Amino acid sequence: MSLRILASAFALLISGAAFAQAPQSSPAISYARDIQPIFTEKCVACHACNDAACQLNLGSAEGVERGASKVPVYQGERSQAVATTRLFYDAHDEAGWRKQGFYSVLDQQGSQAALMARMLELGHQAPLTPNAKLPDDIVLGLERNNMCPLPHEFEAYAGVHPKEGMPLAVTGLTDQQYQTLQRWLAAGAPVEKNPIKPSATEAQQIGEWEALLNRPGSTEALVGRWLYEHLFLAHIYFVGGEQGHFFQWVRSRTPSGQPVDLIATRRPNDPPGTDFYYRLIPVQGVIVHKTHITYPMGPQKLKRVKQLFYAGDWHAASLPGYGPRHRANPFETFEAIPAVARYQFMLDNAEYFVRTFIRGPVCRGQIATDVIRDNFWALFQEPAHDRYLTDAKYRSEATPLLAMPGQIDDVGSVLSLWHAYRDKRNEYEALRREAYAQMPAPSWSTLWAGNDNALLTIFRHFDSASVTKGLIGDVPLTLWLFDYPLLERTYYQLAVNFDVFGNVSHQLQTRLYFDLIRNGAEVNFLRLMPADRRGHILSDWYQNSGKVKMWMDYTDIDTSTPSALKLNEHDPKRDFGLQLLQRSASLNAAPDPINRCQGAYCSRPQMSEVFRDVEQSLSRLVSRPAAGLKVIGQLPEATLLRIEAKNGERQVYSLLRNRAHSNVAFLLGEAYRYEPGLDTLTLYPGVLSSYPNFIFNVPASDVAEFVEDLEAARDDTGKFERIVMRWGVRRSHPEFWRYFHDLTTYIKETEPVEAGVLDMNRYQNL
Repeated sequence: MSLRILASAFALLISGAAFAQAPQSSPAISYARDIQPIFTEKCVACHACNDAACQLNLGSAEGVERGASKVPVYQGERSQAVATTRLFYDAHDEAGWRKQGFYSVLDQQGSQAALMARMLELGHQAPLTPNAKLPDDIVLGLERNNMCPLPHEFEAYAGVHPKEGMPLAVTGLTDQQYQTLQRWLAAGAPVEKNPIKPSATEAQQIGEWEALLNRPGSTEALVGRWLYEHLFLAHIYFVGGEQGHFFQWVRSRTPSGQPVDLIATRRPNDPPGTDFYYRLIPVQGVIVHKTHITYPMGPQKLKRVKQLFYAGDWHAASLPGYGPRHRANPFETFEAIPAVARYQFMLDNAEYFVRTFIRGPVCRGQIATDVIRDNFWALFQEPAHDRYLTDAKYRSEATPLLAMPGQIDDVGSVLSLWHAYRDKRNEYEALRREAYAQMPAPSWSTLWAGNDNALLTIFRHFDSASVTKGLIGDVPLTLWLFDYPLLERTYYQLAVNFDVFGNVSHQLQTRLYFDLIRNGAEVNFLRLMPADRRGHILSDWYQNSGKVKMWMDYTDIDTSTPSALKLNEHDPKRDFGLQLLQRSASLNAAPDPINRCQGAYCSRPQMSEVFRDVEQSLSRLVSRPAAGLKVIGQLPEATLLRIEAKNGERQVYSLLRNRAHSNVAFLLGEAYRYEPGLDTLTLYPGVLSSYPNFIFNVPASDVAEFVEDLEAARDDTGKFERIVMRWGVRRSHPEFWRYFHDLTTYIKETEPVEAGVLDMNRYQNL
């Protein structure tokens, strides 16, 4: 029996009346069987990853034991970086986390019940009015200041926040769940840990991959390092592996065949400090969608990596170091590896790499989402047309200019560092402009078309973002074109080198450079447009204050060399998008008749008659500006529609609000650049956000009326309130959790590898 259980039993004996009403403990309670499923159903949606409230991660026994912390991970204004507190990385037992400042939510405090028990009791004593709007004094979302009371501070917290027990501001635990948790806590909260272990098939493939990345020799070590730095965020799954089993790459002091002794550096390209080996370990705990960036591995992928990196006649004479210079410029660090191999590896799974910096880093969506438009398409340059790959002289001139900021986090040096790296980037853009002017005019062959990763759609949902294969929605305002230097820089700046625990200087430098990355992607695309229209298109992207940014920080664009594309001279960008859709139909993983309705039929042909009618009705809401559909102004960024037919068939759709801005070129003042009358909606089958803002549950027979009411609501809040009351699933809805988790069930049914518990921290109080 553990010391915790002995202490808990003694406390029960001496506390008398204080525990007179406490439920009796039961030895039959199992953490894995009885407790973790409750946490997964009712708690993990808010308590997972680094953005968990009070860093209390309830997705595993290890996270529950670790407890809570008053130190927030996401705090952009701090002057000093804080210690990293990654679960399973930075400490490995309860004592280690106590040294890091975490405090227990399970331990009883003398005659007082555990902090978790009291928080649950506070929540259970104040049930919500079914499907009613929450009181305005309960602050939700990212604006909430989590108090994170210590056990001795609980009474003060409860006195000021009597309605803010746990689960917070949502339909709570059932009576049975509440009693089970209280019995478990009263019994000392014993946990058993059942770590995931690889199957025989997985173990064999793990051995093959570890052998590849740990090959002896300088050439092999350089490739191993590059692959590790590009896959460290991946949730890897194997061909023939177990469903729900995922793995991640780490550096270990021990070789294959021995228990992993993990080296927990702040970044994956920080000095390891000792000899090390690349190892694959199982991802432990509940899979949550926001961190679940998947990557497939199997015999074909292994063959592909060997072909790309080991088939050529090249050799690394020496190995680079791990200092700031090498972190800042991966083009210099890995210049011995053929650039075409590096780029092609990234293209093969381009969706994964774009997800790492659009959905990452590590669970929050990039904190610089205000630097991107709400909806755009991403394309990639064909390697044979990438001057960096094909011209060694150009590559040698460009490489020194591709270094990125963020390695020096001195607050007083932010402006000087920014100016230095801005000027270096602009010098590169000028070099690129001149070099590409000497190449044949760009044509459709300029675009990579190797597989269905070639076309991607990105949606920004205010403070998070998502990436999906294929071209979704109407032709967007902007398109990005990645070449190798831009794709690699974006990945290193926002995934490898970004430190969520860093200070304001580091985060500001990252955000400012991301602005240059976006501009670079747009300028790359503009070369496809007619020369005499490029300036006009750019001016449309950078209206009003954006003109100032163009003058201050961006370099000139090429407005003289021609494009070989034959495009409508009045609206070449839209014509390009329409031609792209026709030319890439076989690659487009997201055919979209709902948003791009041509003719009388605006639904997917493979659907049943009931859902063809549903989609036909819903199509009336999309691709219309808010000036003509006033209700858009009352909808959040990511609304999920759950539509159910009488026969039990149901479909899920994402209704996404695309906010319009005169430009997205500045760190502050977004509200002043917002153009609400130009907002639009995109509706697409599936769950296109890790962070649902609201759910409407609509019977298929009601959809036509639902659409009519939305059209009639305009900016009348009373009419919208009636829509929410009739079909909305508020946080207080008696069946909130059934509908919320049905979204994950839908992902399991349609894209099982991508399934994970969704996050409800952004679920709004409509």
